[in-house]
Amino acid sequence: MRNWPEVEDLSKIAIIGSINMDIVNRVQEFPQPGETIHGSGTSYQPGGKGANQAVAAALAGSGAIMVGAVGEDAFGSVLIESLRSRGVDATSVSVKEGSSGLAFITVSGSGENTIILSAGSNGKLTPADVMDDALAGASIALLQNEVPPEVNLHALKRCAELGVSACYNPAPAAKIPEEALPLVDTLVVNETEAQVVSGLAVDGVDAAERAARALQAAGVRRVIVTLGAQGALALDRDGAALRVPAFKVAPADTTAAGDTFIGAYAAAIAAGRPLADALRYASAAAAISVTRHGAQSSIPSKEEIDRFLQERE
Repeated sequence: MRNWPEVEDLSKIAIIGSINMDIVNRVQEFPQPGETIHGSGTSYQPGGKGANQAVAAALAGSGAIMVGAVGEDAFGSVLIESLRSRGVDATSVSVKEGSSGLAFITVSGSGENTIILSAGSNGKLTPADVMDDALAGASIALLQNEVPPEVNLHALKRCAELGVSACYNPAPAAKIPEEALPLVDTLVVNETEAQVVSGLAVDGVDAAERAARALQAAGVRRVIVTLGAQGALALDRDGAALRVPAFKVAPADTTAAGDTFIGAYAAAIAAGRPLADALRYASAAAAISVTRHGAQSSIPSKEEIDRFLQERE
């Protein structure tokens, strides 16, 4: 039996995942196959699911340590400095030969995005890079799918052995090995990811709950399904279902909204908030982020989240 820690007594969050430079092009409408269009601007913004979640956790008031890799190129030092400037401990970030991870993002006038990933240094992360020193004392570890799967499996096993609660976001969507599911304390998925991971069709709230219950039956302790404008559905560790509505905002850019939700959720849980409060806090953070452009530059601080919630009470 795993010895899960009492998270209200701890606040450090370890994030094992990707660090990217996002190259963002803005367009009015997405191009059709074979079509050439004019963009309205290009920007270079630090991102990566792992790094975004680390920044979200740190800005939401938690201690955060990043385990990942950057390249020897000019982007590497910029990416590390972006983490440090936002309160993330980057001492466990490795420097690998070659280029840093890149994400080529196109954002439409309606705020939707398409993303092409080039793994770069993220693909060179190894299980040996996940040092126990980074996990020691953490209450929660966050993982995603932008690093090699063997790194995630190793991290999940070490978390179980060390008593660290593993929160896994399998994005980009991919099946999870059966042996890994019982090692996951909290699984956070959107509808697409829920469908891929569970193998069940997910086309609404009821279907999302069926998928979540199937994943819980496979060994995951808590499942959270984000449902866009319909909010979020959670199955707590005792199987109780909980719905949290989304906040209505005018979206400008959805990049990093999911990462913001997860980082803020982890910070709230690590601070001892009940599940319902943590989900509402995370939903507020994500709502703020979609009203801003960029990845890490769109993530709100704890003060901004608190003010947003106070204004809507």
